[in-house]
Amino acid sequence: MTEMLAKRLLLRRYKLRLLWTFVFFAGLFFSDSTAFSQDKRDDPEFLSAAFGAFDFNRTKDQGTELRVEYRSDKKLSNLFKPFASAAYSTSGHAFLGGGLLIDLFFGRRYVVTPSLGPNIYFGGNSKLDLDFPIQFRSQVEFAYRLDNRARLGLALSHYSNASMGSSNPGTESFMFYYSLPLNLQSNR
Repeated sequence: MTEMLAKRLLLRRYKLRLLWTFVFFAGLFFSDSTAFSQDKRDDPEFLSAAFGAFDFNRTKDQGTELRVEYRSDKKLSNLFKPFASAAYSTSGHAFLGGGLLIDLFFGRRYVVTPSLGPNIYFGGNSKLDLDFPIQFRSQVEFAYRLDNRARLGLALSHYSNASMGSSNPGTESFMFYYSLPLNLQSNR
């Protein structure tokens, strides 16, 4: 029974990594040729607020997750943007971290944003303990870009300790995002 559960968890982890890889490379390949035009290259920095369902798929310790992020407009290697985030779930889990993201534009309005970054983890209880103080958050966000460059989006996140702890239970969040552009001079 335990071996079957371990195989099922390994398969789920493999599927999530495969999906992440597919979305990333499909976005790079299929995003339109104007992805780096002036209109998108100068996208402003953002203050993002999100709320959604924490641990929605396994339901060991469900709650509402609230998240705030700062997304820089500066690019590393002319591609990746740094971000910082803080999150709290009503079931007693908290995360503080940052990482890198990439905005993949599909036309003028649609943006897919995969991101990855380490987080310091606080919390845990008898229902769900993520078993290590460092958690990695991988996420893919699908957003609609408004005229003022604000974004409305949906995101799927996965928190994992990357097997650094004695166990790697991981958890997922489904989030609704609003990203407010901070550099008002760039807004068109």
